Amino acid sequence: MSARSKARKQALDLLFEADIRATNVVDLLNLRDVVEEGPDARPIREYTRSLVIGVNENARKIDELITTYAQGWDMDRLPNVDRNILRLGIFEILWASEIPDGVAIDEALDLAKELSTDDSAGFIHGVLGRISSLKENLSI
Repeated sequence: MSARSKARKQALDLLFEADIRATNVVDLLNLRDVVEEGPDARPIREYTRSLVIGVNENARKIDELITTYAQGWDMDRLPNVDRNILRLGIFEILWASEIPDGVAIDEALDLAKELSTDDSAGFIHGVLGRISSLKENLSI
C-alpha cells in the first residue's frame, strides 16, 4: 500500500470517528497526533493532515455536492463510511490538483471495497465520476 493510500485510510478513520461522535475533525486530528517516541507514538501523516483539514474547510460545499449527486439518498441515510469516502474523493477531485481524478476515484473505490458493502463501490464510483465530469462547471 502506498504512503498516500495509507494517508487516505488514516484520514478516513478520523473523518469517520468525528462523524460518529459528532465532534470537530480538526480537534480530533490534533488529539490523535502523538509524536513522541515509543509504542504509543502515532504521528499523523502530512497528507492525512491536508486531507482532513481540506475536507473540514470545504465540508459545506462537499456535503451539498453529495446531496445533489447522490440521487435518492439523504445525507443522513448514507452509511457513515460511504459518506466519508465520498467526502475524501470529492475533496481530492476538486481541490487536490496534484492528484489525477482517476487516482482519487480508484483510491475511493479501494476504500469502499475494503470497508463497506458490496454495493457501495458502484454507488461511490457513480457519484465521484459524475462530479469529476462536471468539475469544470461547478462553482467552488
